[in-house]
Amino acid sequence: MSHTAADILVETLMEWGVDTVFGLPGDGINGIIEAFRKRQDKVRFIHVRHEESAAFMACAYAKYTGKLGVCVATSGPGGIHLLNGLYDAKLDGAAVLAITGHVFHDLIDTHTQQDVDLDKLFADVSIYNTRVMGASHVRNVTELACRKALYHRGVAHLNFPVDLQDQSSNGHSKRNVPNHVSAVDAHGARLPTEGDLKRAAEILNDGKRIVILAGAGALHATDELICVAEKLNAPIVKALLGKAAVPDDSPYTTGGVGLLGTKPSQEAIEDCDTLLMAGTSFPYIEFYPKPDQARAIQIDIDPARIGVRYPVEVGIAADCQKTLQMLLPKLKGNKHKDFLKRAQKSMEKWEELMEERGSRMDIPMKPQVVARELGKRLSRNAIVSGDSGTITSWFARHIPAKRGQKYSLSGNLATMANGLPYTIAAQVAYPERECIGFVGDGGFAMLMAEFSTAVKYKLPIKIVVVNNNSLGQIKWEQMVFLGNPEYVCDVTPIDFAAFARACGGTGFTITDPKDCGRILDQALATRGPVIIDAIVDPHEPPMPPKVTVDQAVKFAEALARGTPNRKKIALTVAADRVRELV
Repeated sequence: MSHTAADILVETLMEWGVDTVFGLPGDGINGIIEAFRKRQDKVRFIHVRHEESAAFMACAYAKYTGKLGVCVATSGPGGIHLLNGLYDAKLDGAAVLAITGHVFHDLIDTHTQQDVDLDKLFADVSIYNTRVMGASHVRNVTELACRKALYHRGVAHLNFPVDLQDQSSNGHSKRNVPNHVSAVDAHGARLPTEGDLKRAAEILNDGKRIVILAGAGALHATDELICVAEKLNAPIVKALLGKAAVPDDSPYTTGGVGLLGTKPSQEAIEDCDTLLMAGTSFPYIEFYPKPDQARAIQIDIDPARIGVRYPVEVGIAADCQKTLQMLLPKLKGNKHKDFLKRAQKSMEKWEELMEERGSRMDIPMKPQVVARELGKRLSRNAIVSGDSGTITSWFARHIPAKRGQKYSLSGNLATMANGLPYTIAAQVAYPERECIGFVGDGGFAMLMAEFSTAVKYKLPIKIVVVNNNSLGQIKWEQMVFLGNPEYVCDVTPIDFAAFARACGGTGFTITDPKDCGRILDQALATRGPVIIDAIVDPHEPPMPPKVTVDQAVKFAEALARGTPNRKKIALTVAADRVRELV
């Protein structure tokens, strides 16, 4: 049997530890698919329904495991479909390799069918991007693509003309010495300098009202964050991708920050005099302290991210956990405890409010009830994947993170439709763990055919669809941010439980909050893939932590200008506000 260029590709991936690939076959990658077929006992090929899902799955696989996520798509439209998921990986710093096909090499740029130069199209999304020129080229570029993606935390892309995939591996140029590359894993120390540590400690030791802002880069530094917070009497506020960095039952965290965050976190940010940014470049600049308010230190593995959100006095381009470990002995301790105590007192009131909102027995059912009841039932090792929309508010505020759990969603891209593919990837990576998708009906409907992928591979995922038959976040943005009446945001209802059964899975429907906990118990105990269709109030607003005067004025304008169902919306918002004040 001849050794082909595609064989070299797959064998090089295996050398880099790749044992799982997400993709969809096509005639532009027939040689590559055959190479995977011959090694199916070593590399698992997860056959998806849409290439966008393959890219999302590769992104989530990389996020949840720290390994290289790999997705494969055919030439032309197949490769084009990958782009949304690849931008998700780019913006959240996930290591992903995309492999695409191309037309016959001697027909490229001749107007033949599916003649799309995907290497040119992928130029912006990729940190490494090339077209394979022949069998002797494959190992060189594949090795470099894997290395670049992993060590620069981004997207690498290989575009492979279909006829070259079957090319014999014999022959190479005189300068291309065989076997000159190697798949040797290499990691830098990523340590801070002594000078940076000393300057950071001086600033933190001078601070009285210190806040720690933790992000995805601090997910592996839970104990260190808590130790620093204890020594500095500093509340820890969390960017959304850092939800699992500190468990929500810690007395040092006030939960999330930003539009989806908590009031105590926002108050702490507004009143702090010192800010320690640990593994984050949280993108919403308006939720940081005022530029002249606080002295700041930022720890980020990527030096290009230092100082892009807030003016910092010390930027430490190093691993967050190692930096905090080395910083701790230099901290003297903050004797000013009142700032933390105020934040903790405010957090107690916030948790009471969240408890009230998540315990209401109104019909239509409130979405907060679904999130709260789910959160109480999640196992200690659960992996929870969220989606984008109003669902993100309930994900952020009403499902408490416990130590040992993992949480993720599309952070900086904030795309819809990622939740189901993320959940599938999590279950593929961790077959023994509880993997939950907490999604809205709008995002779920976009790629819901992938539920049949879970059925095909017997993945016991549980998908909770919070169904308000609306693109709720867009509706509230139209009203509250712009003062416009809601327009073209409602969608045609879908019976997602019936859909689950049609795919060969199990479906449940929840309409009454009194039944919510019982049905969730039954669904979580059911073997195999399950969809829980939770029908909720479409008029429940994702309230910001602190409502501004401008937002209130815009909302009133939207109602006055003719928003559909404005009476019901006004009554719902008014009732929520009264409960909050009471």
